[in-house]
Amino acid sequence: MERVQRRPAIDIPSKPSTRRSQVLEKFALAPAISTSSHPLASLGLCEARLQADARWPWVVLIPRRAGAREIDHLPAAQRAALMNEIVAAGAAVRAIGSALGRPVEKLNVGLLGNVTPQLHAHVVGRRADDVAWPGPVWGMGEPLAYDPDDLERAIQAAINALGLFPSPAETGERRTQRA
Repeated sequence: MERVQRRPAIDIPSKPSTRRSQVLEKFALAPAISTSSHPLASLGLCEARLQADARWPWVVLIPRRAGAREIDHLPAAQRAALMNEIVAAGAAVRAIGSALGRPVEKLNVGLLGNVTPQLHAHVVGRRADDVAWPGPVWGMGEPLAYDPDDLERAIQAAINALGLFPSPAETGERRTQRA
């Protein structure tokens, strides 16, 4: 029986090269994600964003890989990196809940992509008293905008939990993960 090599659905080089920068240059955040969230940070693999719905502490992670729609579009090392960043986002979600006086009781993680096909992971903090409990948060009414003070508290709690440098407003630079 002849062995068939499976080719990745997207062009992701396995080691740094000039092709890597070409792939990253093609990455663009889906408009639906951009308009429904606030930027938090650039992690090793993903863009981390705070979902613009104050009803739940909620971080969305978007791997910077052009054309990625499914988790199996990522090589094994990047799938492992995504899982590590999901765990880190869980800590950020818990920190957001605590900062806003609503400690998280349960973390929900989802990679749906039914409406927005770009590969992204939702990390949502849940409580038994939230409006959707115990059901899913998707499709539950209209998003509730953060008031400005809570938004700033949520962002600062998230970047502190992620171990990031100070916010761009403080430094004039993009937030990046500490080495």
